[in-house]
Amino acid sequence: MKAIVHADKNWGIGKNNSLMFKIPADMKFFKEKTTGNIVVMGSNTLKSLPQGKPLKDRINIVLYPEGEDREDCKIVHSLNELFTEIKKYPPERVFVIGGQMMYKTLLEYCDEVLVTKVEAEGDADAFFENLDKNENFKLVHESEPIETNSYTIKFTTYKNLSVKPI
Repeated sequence: MKAIVHADKNWGIGKNNSLMFKIPADMKFFKEKTTGNIVVMGSNTLKSLPQGKPLKDRINIVLYPEGEDREDCKIVHSLNELFTEIKKYPPERVFVIGGQMMYKTLLEYCDEVLVTKVEAEGDADAFFENLDKNENFKLVHESEPIETNSYTIKFTTYKNLSVKPI
């Protein structure tokens, strides 16, 4: 399983249950990586999507303890139920996409984390763990800086050296 996220200089990932930056290159990267795959999210992330609808062309699994079943995505009500659902798919096709609590809960189970680093401060109220300070994670790829939509970004990949099995 992988996590995919964009983060500002302080590892901020969101503000007011929304993305802090509109960066088309990051959205394109996210879409390329997740389309045709499985995305795992919490209920707040689902609510933050346009019209609260799941992402197209992906299997959407949502941890939503008090949520009702829906036709357009798979609602799971507990972590055990989530793990049972995730195990149905090849791990390399499963992407955790947010929010803060889902990342925190599932990070140790992710073998890889794809981080779009944004050289800016987004006044975040939601954060991702600083992987540069986590001894279990190693930076294994960093793109050259890209100037886009008035932001400088880098696409990075971190490898989890101590993946916890589901």
